[in-house]
Amino acid sequence: MSHILIVEDEPVIRGALRKLLERHEHTVVEAASAEAAREYDLANFDLIISDLRLPGASGTELISLARPTPVLIMTSYASLRSAVDAMRQGAVDYIAKPFDHDEMVLAVDRILKEGTLKRKNEALRNDVARNYPVQEMLGECPAMQELFRRIEKIAPTETSVLITGEAGTGKELVARALHERSSRRRGPLVVLNCAAMPGPQLEAELFGHEKDALPGADDTKRGLVEAADGGTLFLDEVGELSMDAQVRLLHLLQDGESTRLGALHGRPLDVRLVVATPRLLDARVAAGQFRKDLYYRLNVLQLSLPPLRERGEDIGLLAHALLSRLCERHNSPELHFDESALEAMNRYSWPGNVRELENAIERAVILADGPSITPDLLAISAEAPAAQPAQPVAASPRRLFQDPQEDLSLEDYFTRFVLENQDAMTETELAQKLGISRKCLWERRQRLGIPRRRSNSVT
Repeated sequence: MSHILIVEDEPVIRGALRKLLERHEHTVVEAASAEAAREYDLANFDLIISDLRLPGASGTELISLARPTPVLIMTSYASLRSAVDAMRQGAVDYIAKPFDHDEMVLAVDRILKEGTLKRKNEALRNDVARNYPVQEMLGECPAMQELFRRIEKIAPTETSVLITGEAGTGKELVARALHERSSRRRGPLVVLNCAAMPGPQLEAELFGHEKDALPGADDTKRGLVEAADGGTLFLDEVGELSMDAQVRLLHLLQDGESTRLGALHGRPLDVRLVVATPRLLDARVAAGQFRKDLYYRLNVLQLSLPPLRERGEDIGLLAHALLSRLCERHNSPELHFDESALEAMNRYSWPGNVRELENAIERAVILADGPSITPDLLAISAEAPAAQPAQPVAASPRRLFQDPQEDLSLEDYFTRFVLENQDAMTETELAQKLGISRKCLWERRQRLGIPRRRSNSVT
């Protein structure tokens, strides 16, 4: 139901318009002058319908006061000049008096629908700008398209995810995408880089501590694990966790609770864990630096990000998107890459990946004296190894996730088996392969948070 303010000094017209709008289920408030209208909070209305000529002040004075609320101007002086002047000052439209009832209703409905769409688009833009630096998630190469498909498939589940990829490839962006596409999106997303602080400090930051549990711990402190309750915890550089912290993290995964340092009892928590590492953890497991049981608990589902040098034409796609965003950020006039800069970017190996690409372009935007960005502004080495063409992804519907088969719990095995095979099997076939009934399959899906595919092409 829309909230509309009518500003009209003629009581008969004002009353007739009110009745007309109320018959169409709008809530209507009246004012006889611009001064009376100013007593209301104009931003709280969905639409203001105002006469052009009012006692004491023109109806156009409300246009600037009411923003962003749209103002529809009524005028008995339907000359081109008065209409154009009102529109120039920001009126959304005008209508001539005496107005046709149907014409008024159509105009009101159209303006309200446009306003609703505009608010939705603005909210969407704000949400995207806040949560998704979309330019950095662009990708048309096969590896990125496969990554996007896997994100959509994995996100609705409750299972832990291991993200692998070189520094600067966008692992945190993937974690945010998983969170925002999950049922936990209204909950918190808590991010911690495990390489950012020494072991004891990291353990206290992650799991919290009781008073006097550590030197200088004068107060009880809640850890980031507790802060993520009801949401997602993203741990980057997870391989840097100390062995003590690994034990506590394993306890969280196995028992669904976390114990603060110095506490006698744990606290039940509902947290989905997403972790990332720039290198495979197998070597750390083999060296005894990372717990094997924790590794297999984390590595139920794995997402691998390709390095930028293997993404082919995505380099140019990302470069243009980043250039547009960075010009806007620095209030720079429109810039473009010259041919030699494009060639240099495509040949460079980008060891720092997308992060290095963004830094190079930002430096060029700041230092550019003319409209063109040249290789010297990018400051990338021409002698570096060339980037590689994007490689096709070998599609295998039964091996979507790169993870080990051994040492999985029954729940982990069930989760992965269903996710890997549900696109190729009916529910009956899945149940038969697992040796359970369809009812049991449904119950386990509910308990483990494994969604059914939306469409079943297998009959």
